[in-house]
Amino acid sequence: MSGSSSFSRLAPFIQEYIYRKQWDSLREAQVEACRVLLDTSHHLLIASGTASGKTEAAFFPALTELYHRPSGSVGILYIGPLKALINDQFERITELLREGEVPVWHWHGDVSQAEKTKLMQRPSGVLQITPESLEGLLMNRPNAIPALFHDLRYIMIDEVHAFMGADRGIQVLSQLTRLERMASSSPRRIGLSATLSDYEAAARWLGAGTSQPVEVVSPQGGRKLKLSVEHFSFPDARDEREAEHLELAKQNYYNFIYDHTHRKKALVFTNSRSNAELTTLELRRIAAKREDRDVFHVHHGSISAMLREETEAALRSGPGPAVAAATVTLELGIDLGELERVIQLGAPYSCSSFVQRLGRSGRRGDQASEMMFLCAEEEDEEAQLPARMPWTLLRAIAVIELYVRERWVEPLDLRRKPVGVLYHQTMSTLKSIGEAKPAELAQAVLTLPVFRGVEPEEFKQLLRYLLQTDHIQQTEEGALIIGLGGEKIVNNFRFYAVFKDDEEHAVYNGSEEIGSITTVPPPGYCFSLAGKLWKVEEVDSKHKAVYVKSSKGKVDTLWLGAGGDVHTRVLHKMRQVLLEQTLYPYLAPGAANRLERARRLARESGLLRSPVIPAGGDSLFILPWAGSKQFRTLERLLKHNLAEPMGLRQVVPMEPYYMVVSGRATAEELLAGIQSELSGVTDAEALLNAAEAPYLGKYDEFVPPELVRRAFAVDGLDVHGLAAALAAHESTKQQ
Repeated sequence: MSGSSSFSRLAPFIQEYIYRKQWDSLREAQVEACRVLLDTSHHLLIASGTASGKTEAAFFPALTELYHRPSGSVGILYIGPLKALINDQFERITELLREGEVPVWHWHGDVSQAEKTKLMQRPSGVLQITPESLEGLLMNRPNAIPALFHDLRYIMIDEVHAFMGADRGIQVLSQLTRLERMASSSPRRIGLSATLSDYEAAARWLGAGTSQPVEVVSPQGGRKLKLSVEHFSFPDARDEREAEHLELAKQNYYNFIYDHTHRKKALVFTNSRSNAELTTLELRRIAAKREDRDVFHVHHGSISAMLREETEAALRSGPGPAVAAATVTLELGIDLGELERVIQLGAPYSCSSFVQRLGRSGRRGDQASEMMFLCAEEEDEEAQLPARMPWTLLRAIAVIELYVRERWVEPLDLRRKPVGVLYHQTMSTLKSIGEAKPAELAQAVLTLPVFRGVEPEEFKQLLRYLLQTDHIQQTEEGALIIGLGGEKIVNNFRFYAVFKDDEEHAVYNGSEEIGSITTVPPPGYCFSLAGKLWKVEEVDSKHKAVYVKSSKGKVDTLWLGAGGDVHTRVLHKMRQVLLEQTLYPYLAPGAANRLERARRLARESGLLRSPVIPAGGDSLFILPWAGSKQFRTLERLLKHNLAEPMGLRQVVPMEPYYMVVSGRATAEELLAGIQSELSGVTDAEALLNAAEAPYLGKYDEFVPPELVRRAFAVDGLDVHGLAAALAAHESTKQQ
């Protein structure tokens, strides 16, 4: 066996597992992980493609240690971003440990209390958990933490790219430090990811707050790709005739999806829950019309756990065919077996998301990873010039080119002043210890590695504000405790999560839970959920429940939300795609034709000549070709700094692609004004109105407005990035 020296060091039950699987070799990541974990005391970051054996690379040597030297508590803590991923890994690890006598537990909102009680009574083996459930443990069962984790050897963080740069990642790093302090343990950390570009930054993130170095294992192996991009133009329905054309175009679009999936095991990725629902509904209608079997499912965060698991089982082990329309919930790590096709409706907002979704196929042997992009966009010849650009098609080409040609994915963007998570961890820490003197609380919170950018005076400012708002109270002895206002927040299960989540109502058909919705229609109205139509019979507002029956009515969108952020590099590549004459072999005829028409329009209109171009009358178009954060910076610069001196009466953003500005300034004057103003901005707070304090996170509303304002200026705006984007535009200006 290739890698036989590593194989011989593994526990006998793992060797037996490998024999049962009929593997003839260990993969490079598995061999290297054995070296790091068995021969050093270092942390480990495994950065390799999907289906490259990362999970086994982490668990094989870690479990070998537990086999030879059983732990006196939980020995391995596995943190995953999704319950579905934990359930999937739970099944995989359960099989691996069948003969190893190492127990494995999982802990999240769908796990029974009886199972959790068993773990508390006999802490051992492997515990798989979400950050939210870990928060609940640290807050509500602090006295149990030493028994649970005093002999913790390893902490594994799966899909680390899903945490880094997000509030959830700040929460996780805080939890690791708090857990180590409470349990008096020093576990090694193992990070897993298929989507990383900056290994050095990721290693710093993984090892934050520890003295141990982080070794990176990143096998360089290419994969065969099979990519295609098709474009569908939807006419603007201005009259009855065009409405008929629009309906026909949509029928052709959904028929195309149906014809390319209904006989396969396929995954259809969408960028929203609403689109996943609508697509599933349309595919089921086509199946009924053709009298075919209904093989269609839907999978997203608002579907009940039972229905999500049914979808996963149909894709993984069902006889097939099976087709699921899904959002990010099936993007991360879950092994769905040998999928025959992955379709992306529209384009991902990031290269990172593209890589994850691409990795859902081609997971066995030397099969190619296959993805088909279907870009459907309205096309109106009478619309404003920038609105006539196929932005989704351009974004699809850009993310493909950036990753496939340059192996680029978005770099880590760490928050410097995460004040909302600062509030969250302050309240969680205080809840856990019961009471603390202000200096003790400051010591506990500000020494967490993620809050190094927070000044002691800023923390004092936060505590004074929390006392004023009754989120905390001070006893006669000077100790701080949770106040009445704070108890309403921290005693709600929603407090465990730091990501924004809309208040949802559970939906029931009889006694069966179907899922949940954020916008609740009145009785008698219809909506779509789990790919089916329902009619509201009763709304129980007190218990946040909606009771429904099957229906054939209309479809409504019942979730709030918007698209993701786009990086400046993606926008630059989109501009380059328009500027050059490169032919892309993966474009189907319809997409190639649409790109050529867009290029011709860009040349003839002068769209790429300057970031600011005339739009007719007293209006101008601004195309900064800058990412979402830089785009928002420009919007504030225009509205708050330039509106009055340059006579701008209206600024309409079409984020993140272009803006329409009306006023007395010419294109040349406005561009010069933007550049001049940017050069003079030394503090991004100057772009905010005096009383303005925009929220970046879920808990910013409980933080002093002046701190929120400062945090938004530091983490929500990017003056230098905007200036650099405009300068890059000038350097590649069309001749």
